[in-house]
Amino acid sequence: MGMSSAAHDDAGSRPDGQGGRLGRVVRAPLGWMLVGLVGVGLVSGLTATGPGPVPVLGAVAAVAVYWVVMHRVAGRSTPEIARQGAGREALRGGAVGLGFVLVSALLITVFGGYTFSWAGNGFSSVVWSAAMVQAGAAVTEELLFRGLALQALEQRWGSRAAIVITGLFFGVAHLAAPGASAWSALAIALEAGVMLGVAFLWRRNIWFVAGLHFVWNTAEQLLGIPVSGHTPKGLFTVDTHGPALLSGGTFGLEASIVPVLIGVLLTVRMFALAGRNGGLLPRRSGRRRGEAVAARDAR
Repeated sequence: MGMSSAAHDDAGSRPDGQGGRLGRVVRAPLGWMLVGLVGVGLVSGLTATGPGPVPVLGAVAAVAVYWVVMHRVAGRSTPEIARQGAGREALRGGAVGLGFVLVSALLITVFGGYTFSWAGNGFSSVVWSAAMVQAGAAVTEELLFRGLALQALEQRWGSRAAIVITGLFFGVAHLAAPGASAWSALAIALEAGVMLGVAFLWRRNIWFVAGLHFVWNTAEQLLGIPVSGHTPKGLFTVDTHGPALLSGGTFGLEASIVPVLIGVLLTVRMFALAGRNGGLLPRRSGRRRGEAVAARDAR
């Protein structure tokens, strides 16, 4: 998979005088990041808990807001949300997410941390509700954390710093969840924040990380495992046994040591692949680094 450059640095893509000082500030990486976070975050807040397909419609609206911010404010193209190959990338990411959850849950069960029983909830209604809510959440969160924050921060300080910052912030953002603790925040920062960030650097594709995120959360919910402290209806119910370090306690699978270790292994592998494919940006050496982040050619 080759790499082709796409011009989307801050002031380098437009004349400095256009829009005056405020325009230059907004077009800088941290400026368009904040504009995008507000726009996408507002859409997510209004639609995330809506009935039926509202969360998915909100995700569509969030993608549109993201496109506008990137094209009209940041002055850059958006190959990371290209429709061509989107389904293929989402399926690839979903396969990684499904394997991650099933292997983690299986190991926890083998070591005595989980027992499952059929919940008896309506199959179709549970699957439909889970798919709608988790699809909306996965797309909007990936636009916020990987599309906006990670790409803006790596333009300023390079890919490695961007991964650390967004990963830690992802963990901190989950401190408000039920059953959260300092450990659960650190665990989710490593296995989700850092891993999803590295996955994006490897593929340079929002649909890949959104697919991974979506299947991860949906599989947890259908298995009856709390998703970041929340326990919506699933197809099964799960009883936890033994230490919380094994089962994750009331926070769910993400606070178990098992997926943390698996996530670290996946992260190391994807980081190596990202480096091999030229997906890691160094700390920028000057104000006009220009054309720094590359778009990935479709296979």
